[in-house]
Amino acid sequence: MGTGIATTPFGRRPMSLALLAAQNEANEIPHGKAVDKWQAYRDLCEGKSVVGIGDRALAVLAALLSFYPDDELSEENGLVVFPSNRQLILRAHGMSEPTLRRHLAALVDNRLIIRRDSPNGKRYARKGRGGAFEEAFGFSLAPMLVRAVEFSEAAERVRAGNRALKLMRERITLHRRDISKLIEAAVEEDVPGDWGGLWRRFRAIVDAIPRRAATSDLEPIVSDLAAIRDEVDILLNSHMNVEDSIGNDDRTERQQSDSNTDSLLEFEPAFEKSGATVEPRREPQKPPKGYPLGFVLKACPEIIDYAADGIGSWRDLMAVAAQVRGYLGVSPSAYEDACHVMGPETAAIVVACILQRAQHINSAGGYLRALTEKARAGEFTVGPMLMAAFKSNGSTARMAG
Repeated sequence: MGTGIATTPFGRRPMSLALLAAQNEANEIPHGKAVDKWQAYRDLCEGKSVVGIGDRALAVLAALLSFYPDDELSEENGLVVFPSNRQLILRAHGMSEPTLRRHLAALVDNRLIIRRDSPNGKRYARKGRGGAFEEAFGFSLAPMLVRAVEFSEAAERVRAGNRALKLMRERITLHRRDISKLIEAAVEEDVPGDWGGLWRRFRAIVDAIPRRAATSDLEPIVSDLAAIRDEVDILLNSHMNVEDSIGNDDRTERQQSDSNTDSLLEFEPAFEKSGATVEPRREPQKPPKGYPLGFVLKACPEIIDYAADGIGSWRDLMAVAAQVRGYLGVSPSAYEDACHVMGPETAAIVVACILQRAQHINSAGGYLRALTEKARAGEFTVGPMLMAAFKSNGSTARMAG
């Protein structure tokens, strides 16, 4: 079968230098070169974003390849296929003829096929006396043979990019898990540090992660998360070194004397001292009267953002407050004491008010302990605190409950 390439297309189709370059490439195929047509097609499909071809055009190309009788593309077997548009439409999943023509043009423009037009524009093959094809007019698949290595490299580039993207997402997942659990553990163990600030920075980074992102978009996110992880590690290692030092001192002192070595490392200022007489606790205050849940949420709307399913009851508010106190740096013992003295509903309201003014409070844990001591002495009620929050935020807060 002849493989010569017509210099110009039939009819009104214009000629271009790009078409001429594609024809010249097809004329320079090394002797004896052959490639698996479907392997070249799979590489092209995988590297389509690099080559710049769409899915529908690739479907038409697959239909053209199906008319090539051999599995290997080579000059010896001829490189021209000549199906009619009707036959192509059937093998291209029934697309319309105008769509078929458009995608054939796209394949030509992207130098994936070459038109070899007959004098009248029809597609056919001429047989010789022995029954073999002497010349064929239709579409030459020579570019698939010429560019097979290019398609393989494009596919490898895409695979490498996907591997890098997967690795980047894995690193983000690990950083998210580690930072979240380490901060939670630090707060639960009363480790000193600005854990609330670290948590807010962490959440700001995580919330900004796009659903669809390239590797270049995720690189600064990984860098920021790694920086926060380093800060968390420094704080925890410093605390553990102090704990080890205190433990060694305690063991030395026990060998020398039987003195009291109790020590208390608090995440916020402690108001009780070791060995001091514990004041009998009063009965918990009753839930505040005259302040419905909707009013509380309107005065302190920021706590709603921490509720995954919203806040529809006092039980929901207390559950979210127990979670938020950790983000604020309030130790479990401080919050438990507040719940016992004030009552769980009032303690939850106080936490919501503290969260609303978190940027103005240096130590949320110390502040809560101070309010708990006032409540124990009968000198604190939540009403004025709630009204102050309402006056500050009531005009713009969201109504819920």
